Amino acid sequence: MTSTLDKAQELNLDSSIYGTFAEIGAGQETANWFFRASGSAGMVAKTISAYDMTMSDAIYGKCDRYVSRMRLRQMLDHEFSILLERLGPKRGENTTFFSFCNTVRARGYLDTGECHGWLGLRFQLKPGDPPSDLFAHVRLLDASNSDQMEALGVVGVNLIHAAFRQRGHLAPFVAALTENLRPGRVEIDMLKFHGHGYGFFDNRLCSLALVEAGLTEAAMFLPDGEVVQAAEALYKRPILLLRGSFDPVCKLHLQMMEQARSVFATTLEPGELEKTIELCEMTMANLLRGKAVDHVDFIDRCDALQALGKTVLVSRHAEFHRIAAYLSRSTERPVGIVLSIGLLNELFKAKWSENLAGGLLESFGRLFKNQVTLYVYPWKNRRTGELVDALNFQPPDDCRSLYRHFIETGRIRPVAAGDEGLMRFTGRDIRGMIETGDEIWKDYVPAVAHRSALHAGHNGAASRIP
Repeated sequence: MTSTLDKAQELNLDSSIYGTFAEIGAGQETANWFFRASGSAGMVAKTISAYDMTMSDAIYGKCDRYVSRMRLRQMLDHEFSILLERLGPKRGENTTFFSFCNTVRARGYLDTGECHGWLGLRFQLKPGDPPSDLFAHVRLLDASNSDQMEALGVVGVNLIHAAFRQRGHLAPFVAALTENLRPGRVEIDMLKFHGHGYGFFDNRLCSLALVEAGLTEAAMFLPDGEVVQAAEALYKRPILLLRGSFDPVCKLHLQMMEQARSVFATTLEPGELEKTIELCEMTMANLLRGKAVDHVDFIDRCDALQALGKTVLVSRHAEFHRIAAYLSRSTERPVGIVLSIGLLNELFKAKWSENLAGGLLESFGRLFKNQVTLYVYPWKNRRTGELVDALNFQPPDDCRSLYRHFIETGRIRPVAAGDEGLMRFTGRDIRGMIETGDEIWKDYVPAVAHRSALHAGHNGAASRIP
């Protein structure tokens, strides 16, 4: 692995790369690495830190939130345009210009708030090209300001170096972002490419790569395919989440969410239902084909859900208490998790709490720690025809009193069945029909999801970046 100082020096000595640095909020930590390495005059045209808000507004324009993607974009617009205006005529034919900017909230005096920042790079793929953009959001997890500043500088150097040296393939690019940092110092929960050369690049694969690499807990995509920072999108909003593999997306999934929504609404304050964000969540385990993630299949499932107007969340958390904790970190409003009887039964299995000192009780304690409620959709027993719901469900014998407590306190709520005919086949049954050519599957999958269910429209080249 190349050291941070060696990466900075290697770029300093490349006469074809030249640019500016603008860093606000934690010192000029990225630029500092290039000054510490020899040959910085070959790389650095200018550095600036506009800490005072009045000065910052005078340079970049006003902004509602100073640590935001909007402010980052303003900084990139200003710095890169000045760079081209002043140096383009002189050396534009032989120089790949860039502007690196960040706006960060690092640990301050008596500060206990969230420490995070937006990092961006506007750069040319080759001399004379229109600009390309790279955005990243970073959570700084160190306890001290000095450690956060150090980590930020390392990530900044890694991002610039990867943009010029590792952009051929996505996995090596993502892996390079946290080189020379021990695990747990930073979380990178968003990465996006825009502009020249990236018109056909699918940024959902960037987010998936971050989750795969363990750099973030989850990734989130809006119905239009836009990649968003989950914590920002979920901030102070009620959340209704449906867990599943969505392989394929079925009409039953839509019905489960619709039926649960009506029960969830009874727990909200007036006007909150309109603010509720509904998520369809897949875990990384749901995406595995053997030991590897099938990226084409991932895009197909996302396309199907988004065509139905759904917001997609991909997480690392198979355990329910972990996904509940992740969601509750962003909101204090009610969180509803929609699940089937089959998944409810899974919660009582020892494997989900074997790493917890308190076992099953600790698992449920963590799950219900905040305003989290389980909304349980019924299941029909194929053999007897009996409809099993949250009220007549039979947990393990030693958990019956505990389960009754959850029902009586409203932590577990029953959801009424809709069209019982949709329960006739499981997702696995429907996938089998698709594979064998049995056309009955079309009756159980929404029409807009038919194409994605048949794996049409994508190819493996999507994992490449220019």
